[in-house]
Amino acid sequence: MRKFQVITLFPEMLTGVFGSSMMWKAQKEGLVSLETIDLREFGLGPRRQVDDTPYGGGDGMLLMIEPLWKAVAHAKSQDPTAKVVIMTPRGTRWKQSLAQEFSEKEHGYIFICGRYEGYDERIMELVDMELSVGDYVLTGGELPAMTIIDSIVRLLPGVLGGEQSAVIESFSDGETLEFPQYTRPAEFNGLRVPEVLLSGNHAMIAKWRENHSKKAK
Repeated sequence: MRKFQVITLFPEMLTGVFGSSMMWKAQKEGLVSLETIDLREFGLGPRRQVDDTPYGGGDGMLLMIEPLWKAVAHAKSQDPTAKVVIMTPRGTRWKQSLAQEFSEKEHGYIFICGRYEGYDERIMELVDMELSVGDYVLTGGELPAMTIIDSIVRLLPGVLGGEQSAVIESFSDGETLEFPQYTRPAEFNGLRVPEVLLSGNHAMIAKWRENHSKKAK
């Protein structure tokens, strides 16, 4: 079973995603374990403090090193071989080929979700990978973490169901987008399904699909 652990101040953000659709199915079938670790539980003092002002001045607050370090240590105790991943705009841009690569690994993953103005840089001593989902800034790392986990889990054997489901989709070869698809009825509001798809000629259909796949930008 592949294990995914997410360190976050807002575990409730992940509840809906982890409990729905393919993510729910993957857990039900015993293919993955999806867990959240509440960073607040490792906070300091009676108020369970997890953030503080940055040295050198500046606006905003940073996640403190001690709670983060303890949270990662706890996650590692649950899965010693897991790789630690942190969500950051400076990280490697996530893409389908990476999702495929991650899905083929045997170890689990620990995701650190930043908040506020960031985190104490010393946590990088425990980090194996820095990942980004694009050149923009979000309020926290939860959405990127969920995006990345979803893209990995759906590629695990037995999750999607159909043997070719992940093979024909967009970016499966790293450069093309999936061809247009249609289902019943054959005509709706004067809009018809291309005749070739109704022909039953699999060679012609394969050629049409190849011609209508687009190169990714």
